Amino acid sequence: MSIWWSLHLRREAASVPLARKLLLGTMETAGVDPEIAHDLSLALTEACANAVEHGGSEGAGENYRVTAFIDGDTCRIEVTDSGPGFTRSPGGCDHLAPGTGGRPARRPAPAQDEHGRGLFLIEALTDHVRYRNRTGRNGAVISFDKILKWREDALLKAS
Repeated sequence: MSIWWSLHLRREAASVPLARKLLLGTMETAGVDPEIAHDLSLALTEACANAVEHGGSEGAGENYRVTAFIDGDTCRIEVTDSGPGFTRSPGGCDHLAPGTGGRPARRPAPAQDEHGRGLFLIEALTDHVRYRNRTGRNGAVISFDKILKWREDALLKAS
């Protein structure tokens, strides 16, 4: 069995916990191991926070989209925004670096900074991360996968 859901959210901080709670509720109901669900919820929180903070520009939409897929033993989450997207110039956390396989070039944030660790956390908490620009439109897409572990009483456990 597989499931998916998609949310269109306003680019405001209050939308982030909504997306996280929906994901956690889905994972709980499906029977995903709580530790895996927690990792995915933190990664989703960081991706949504990025979309809220960086995902718009003048004339861009005030919304972003979160889509989650559970298919077999894999969960894929995509967060799409309407901002300027990733550029090809080096430096900064919102740029794709040449020769990095499409990963944004990033400088480590100083230890005292409260920002600048979101993409690092997403990579640490998930199994595979992809960054790309939306085709033919402004915006960035961050998608990430995680192999799921199931509770014994799981409803969607892959056979």
